Amino acid sequence: MDRFEPQLVTIFGGAGFVGTQVIQLLARQGYRIRVATRRPDLAGHTKTLGTVGQILPIQANVRNLASVQRAVKGADIVINLVAIGFERGAQKFSAINTEGAANVATAARDARVTSLVHMSALGVDIATNSLYAQSKLAGEAAVLAAFPQAVILRPSLMFGRDDGFFNMMGGLARMLPIMPLISGATRFQPVYVGDVAEAIAMAALGQVKTGRIYEIGGPEIETHKDLLIRILREAGRTPALLPLPSAVARLLALPLAILPFKPLITADQVELLGTDNVVSEAAMRDKRTLAAFGITPTAMDTILPTYMWRFRKHGQFDRVEASHSEI
Repeated sequence: MDRFEPQLVTIFGGAGFVGTQVIQLLARQGYRIRVATRRPDLAGHTKTLGTVGQILPIQANVRNLASVQRAVKGADIVINLVAIGFERGAQKFSAINTEGAANVATAARDARVTSLVHMSALGVDIATNSLYAQSKLAGEAAVLAAFPQAVILRPSLMFGRDDGFFNMMGGLARMLPIMPLISGATRFQPVYVGDVAEAIAMAALGQVKTGRIYEIGGPEIETHKDLLIRILREAGRTPALLPLPSAVARLLALPLAILPFKPLITADQVELLGTDNVVSEAAMRDKRTLAAFGITPTAMDTILPTYMWRFRKHGQFDRVEASHSEI
């Protein structure tokens, strides 16, 4: 009798913020996992998320169809988490967010995988002036054209220990006497990365309707200004908030785009900040939200205090004092 071999999952972008969460969920259920990444030498940490030999980082670049085909060969499930939020060199929105998404979907179809999950972003269908949003929306269309039964998830702004937004804003609050506020009235619906990862894993395992686009948001809707106030409170910092017109913010962002390191903000991201980022009424009506997964969204108050204390003046000691004062 042949020995049972667990199913194989290929995760593009599996070494990142969301991917490591997805890996842990699938590894606990016994799946073998390939972590497809441009730099497998920098993905060694993913091996520790499962048992010996269960997780294997391999080289793949979504811009190179041949490497994508090698990565999905023999896989049962494919998950694509790769995207870029700003452009650098050959890393263009169209190349990664659109053509890369098409390459993964095409390779998954040709390899006859049973399930394809693609992570997009909330609001890409309404942020019409953003090149990033346009590329992500075109990527969604390419995925469904090549693999009609794919599941696409559009999460809102994500929070969690290694997130980009809350940690970056906390770091700025620690350094700056004044915090710029761009499009302070724009609404967001932040969602916990653990909830997003759980939804991705469930979709990969065929536990929701396929061929659909799901919009993923948390339990609270807050304006950009409210979020910055929340961050300052968690960080124990008191810089003033300085409202900055979008036109001025775009001008200030232009020189940042040519710097060799990751920019604090780009002109395209200024455009995104001007568009509400909340689950649509249509998605709620059609039950294309976390409710479809049976997931109760996690509140920010539950998670942010577990890591935002690092931006307080005395770090963990401020955290201890704060907890005692609440008793």
